[in-house]
Order: sequence, then C-alpha cells, then structure tokens
Amino acid sequence: MSAKGSCTVIIPVYNEEENAPEMAKHLRALYPDFNIMFMDDNSTDRSKEAVEALGDPKIRFVTRDPAERGLAASVFQGILEAETDYFMTIDCDFQHPPSALAEMYDKLEAGADLCIGVRVDRFALGFVRWAGSWAFNIFADLYLLSRGKRMSRDVMSGLIAGRRDVFVPVIEDNWDELEMKGWKVLIDLLKFGPKDMRIENVRYVFGKRAEGESHLNPWVAVTTFNQCGALGKALAKTYMKLKRLE
Repeated sequence: MSAKGSCTVIIPVYNEEENAPEMAKHLRALYPDFNIMFMDDNSTDRSKEAVEALGDPKIRFVTRDPAERGLAASVFQGILEAETDYFMTIDCDFQHPPSALAEMYDKLEAGADLCIGVRVDRFALGFVRWAGSWAFNIFADLYLLSRGKRMSRDVMSGLIAGRRDVFVPVIEDNWDELEMKGWKVLIDLLKFGPKDMRIENVRYVFGKRAEGESHLNPWVAVTTFNQCGALGKALAKTYMKLKRLE
C-alpha cells in the first residue's frame, strides 16, 4: 500500500514480548510506508529488546515515564509525538485485525477527521463484557448527546484513526481534563473534539488474544464512567465505595 498522507500506527504495550514483534511484522508487510510507534508503560519483560531486534528504522519503541502510566496516556502522548498527517491506534494482542487499517486509512484520505472501528460481533467479548459494553455505550451516547457532540456506534472501541491536525490541538487544549488512567481514548476524542468533525466507521471482527494475558481489570469500568460528567463520576465513586465494603 502506497501512502499519500503519512501515517503512524500507535500501539500501547505492557509486557507484550510475544505479540509486539509479530504485530510489527504484520503491519510492515501490509503497510510498508507507515511509521509504527510502540508506547510502552515500562514493561518488565523483553518487549523493547524484541521490537528493536527487528532493526526497522521506521519503528519507535518509547519507554514512558513510570509516573504517568496508563493506556490512554500512552495513546495521547503517541498522537502528540507522531509527526505524521494521520494516526491510528491498535491493540498489540491481535484482537484488532491489522488488515482493518487499510479501509480506515482510505476513509481519512477521503476527508474523514475520525474513523472508528466498530465490532461486528461483540459477543466475542464474552457475555459479561458484552453486557457491560452495551450498557456503557448507551450511557456514554446519552452523555455525548447532552453535550451536543457526535455519538458512536461503538464508543468503547480502541481501534481508531484520525487526523493529527484536528486532534493535536484538542489534546493540548484539554490535557488536564483527559482521563489518562483509563483505557477508552475514543470517549475523550468525541467529548472534546469539534462538533462538526466528519466521522466514518469501519466494521471489523473482534478476535481472540494471540499470546499472553489480558491486562483488563475492573478499574477500566470505573475510569470510563469518570469520563461521563457528574453522574458518571458519582457512579464510579459509588462503585469504589461498594468495593471497599466487600
């Protein structure tokens, strides 16, 4: 694929020694012109060595400040540092198919400001995660609608692409209001992004994790609700109180 607008694929990682180099190889085979940026939250395994052993000059492995850990913080920092026309975010565990980035890139080239990967079959998450995702998607959409902002078919999606000239100012201007410890970057991009931005969607099949263990934990739900105004913060606070009583 020959790029017209330059693009950086941002991949947040923590202890992904098995998956990181394989993801880099897949992306390079599909998109020889793309930059690849691994944003690492101080992995304790050999993720860094495994990626750097590939010897690809268009791959960066960024070890982040340990005091600023968080998946969302990794992505926001990556967007600021990318220095390309477009950015894309993808998980390192292959639950997001690398092949989906081609259509997302085409949407950006056609004028989209933001492209969102929408999961076709959310039951692949398992029933509990599916139910939680479905319920939160409704809650978040209502919150975004109340702010006069665009909603999403899959506000929990981590597979997204956007124009840096649109979102770098958004991130810089709202840095102190962003949910850095959370996992759901898309909510803040929609929340603080321009009301008139052009949004496109790309459907994809959500896969199973390739190697290693998931880093998902109950705190993800709490931080996600924190992104949705006073009511969301109240629900998150109530959840934490109940957890302390267990």
